[in-house]
Amino acid sequence: MPAARFLHVDTWVFDLDNTLYSPSVRLFDQIDRKMTDFVMRTTGADRTESDRLRHRYWREYGTTLAGLMAHHGVDPVPYLVEVHDIDFSVLEPDPALKVALGRLKGRRIVYTNGSAPYARRVIAARGLEGLFDAVYGVEDADYHPKPQAEAFARVFAKDGLAPDRAAMFEDDQRNLRIPHALGMRTVLVTPQVETHAHVHHHTDDLAGFLVRLTG
Repeated sequence: MPAARFLHVDTWVFDLDNTLYSPSVRLFDQIDRKMTDFVMRTTGADRTESDRLRHRYWREYGTTLAGLMAHHGVDPVPYLVEVHDIDFSVLEPDPALKVALGRLKGRRIVYTNGSAPYARRVIAARGLEGLFDAVYGVEDADYHPKPQAEAFARVFAKDGLAPDRAAMFEDDQRNLRIPHALGMRTVLVTPQVETHAHVHHHTDDLAGFLVRLTG
């Protein structure tokens, strides 16, 4: 039973996309399309090449944005506004997750590679408003993305959390390497079963996992 392994935790850090909602709703597909459109416009490449480049930058840098900034000098502010201008109606309130999050003792924060305004819209669409003590976006890390160590250092310093008393929930195992190294409890939230040395726990049901932690 994992509950005993979380007794020391007083700060709960949640990724946003495909973590606070199921990847089955495919919300991020809309963002992927908008990012590819942006790459096409920026580079002049066709859609196939731009889609390949988008994925390459995500793989190598952590976000497409980081690659665009490094190689094309892209201004992150209008980029983030454009790619997050999507239809949120595919998201529905999740009463079970709301109750489970509300039962956690300590501070609850969201930390995403997206923007903080976008994160707040997702939180509202999921019916989770008022549950989080802070919401951090990539802009709070000065546009350094997870999984870069610098990104975590900046956001965690801004928040003031103590990693050895914190837990992090993520859908991308890469983004749990640094938290694990810092002493955080790590939980991979994904339908696929994955085994990694830096992942303490795995779940495909975040609400259910949190209920088990809080009894």
